[in-house]
Amino acid sequence: MSSYQSSLLKLLDERGYIHQLTDAAGLDSLAVRETVTGYIGFDATAPSLHVGSLVQIMLLRRLQQAGHRPIVLMGGGTTKVGDPSFKSEERQLLDEETIARNIASIGRIFERFLTFGDGPTDAIMLNNDDWLSGLEYLPFLREVGRHFSVNRMLTFDSVQLRLEREQSLSFLEFNYMIMQAYDFLELSRREGCRLQLGGSDQWGNIVNGVELCRRADGTEVFAVTTPLITTADGGKMGKTARGAIWLNADQLSAYDYWQFWRNTQDADVGRFLRLFTDLPLEQIAKLESLRDAEINDAKVVLATEATALLHGREAALDAKATAKTTFAGGVGEQLPTLAITDGMTVAQALTALGFTASNGEAKRKIAEGAVRIDDAVVSDPALVVSEGRLSLGKKKHGLLSRS
Repeated sequence: MSSYQSSLLKLLDERGYIHQLTDAAGLDSLAVRETVTGYIGFDATAPSLHVGSLVQIMLLRRLQQAGHRPIVLMGGGTTKVGDPSFKSEERQLLDEETIARNIASIGRIFERFLTFGDGPTDAIMLNNDDWLSGLEYLPFLREVGRHFSVNRMLTFDSVQLRLEREQSLSFLEFNYMIMQAYDFLELSRREGCRLQLGGSDQWGNIVNGVELCRRADGTEVFAVTTPLITTADGGKMGKTARGAIWLNADQLSAYDYWQFWRNTQDADVGRFLRLFTDLPLEQIAKLESLRDAEINDAKVVLATEATALLHGREAALDAKATAKTTFAGGVGEQLPTLAITDGMTVAQALTALGFTASNGEAKRKIAEGAVRIDDAVVSDPALVVSEGRLSLGKKKHGLLSRS
């Protein structure tokens, strides 16, 4: 049983979101007494977030479910600098037009998970470019820079890794942690924000913000970070042979998203149900107690519930039906489709669908007897494909069609 008194920390604790907190008792007491405004920042480096960001999105959802107020902070300003945390090299700088397009695209994701509006617990979306780009350098150094110790900043893991590897860390990137801390101060002043949430890799940056609010304004604010979400075999969440699991439907179909969750390892099912679905804990306990072949039933529930949150219930049920039809030998409507060209070989088709990383890998899979077209095993990688269903193993299926 959780020792917390507030519904917020009880919910986060029971579902496995808590890794580190600043002043747990103080935050617990605050969340009992009043509505807490909390935020998470998301930089706009691509048109979509991927599933590695999903635990943070779910954190904001849990904050709202517990009766508190989420702020989605888009990093229109910080994206211009680039977060150096645990990166081996400086991030490519994007122009303002690209950043604006990315923010508009990413923003659609949050509408699936949060209720936006003007109510006391309704979410709002802000852009830190609104205050960061207007800062004057000397006043900023005098007001904010004086509160930061370079000696301490150099001890952060994200900085140490770059220095130990003798990899360049630009002065531009070094400013990122100060700008992130300033975001917390600005949100505290503008919105009464008392809580920043994030991943464990952001702990140092987040604590900087907590300390800046205290030193600059005497305001007590708090931090919560989540554990690094890895799979049972130690792999990074969302990293697959086919690339990133994007959250925008125009970059990854609802069917492929469903399949990603359906392929969860047995040992991860219960944890992922708690983190990434709204199912009651009692139901989750029953599902994760399933063993052997029955655990696949729990994986189907996980895939359907997770997909329903992002793509809607109808799309999730369609994906489930497509998978069932496919595995039964039919052709489902949501399978990834490849428009084939004249002379395209089966090896080229496998790679074009993303089932293999290269034609060489495709040839090896064909040699292993793992490739089929309409249930007929393919033995010749130079076979020219025609319309039909192309399968690699039991879990990867695609449709070949004429453009």
